[in-house]
Amino acid sequence: MRRFPIIIVVALVCIATAFVPRQQTKVDPWKPEQLMEPAALADVLKSNTATKPLVICVGPSGVISGSVETGPAGKPENLTKLKNLLVSQPKNREIVLYCGCCPFEHCPNVRPAFTLLNDMHFAHPYLLNLSHNIKTDWIDKGYPVH
Repeated sequence: MRRFPIIIVVALVCIATAFVPRQQTKVDPWKPEQLMEPAALADVLKSNTATKPLVICVGPSGVISGSVETGPAGKPENLTKLKNLLVSQPKNREIVLYCGCCPFEHCPNVRPAFTLLNDMHFAHPYLLNLSHNIKTDWIDKGYPVH
């Protein structure tokens, strides 16, 4: 007779946990070594001798000096613009993407853009490591802007 309440409690716990939403883990399409620090990119952009990467803004506001804007990559039409820009680039070209609208975990733009770079088999894709936003991690540090 004592088993019956235990079985009911176990069944209720199982039922209750079945309806609790589980947090999906996002798998980032970039590897840690593909994150480029802002200071490193700023040094390359300021250098007169270094070969410059193609720097592409995949967010709402391209402010980095020399960068190309394709618009927020979270929108399909802008992802198409990015693809059209990339098809003319050599596969061994260093490409640096950035958004800067918000931290990566909330950003709707960096994952689709970086996934596209991977799908197009670029050998040197990078994501600018803007852990907060473009203002805090780039502009406020005095790095080159348009």
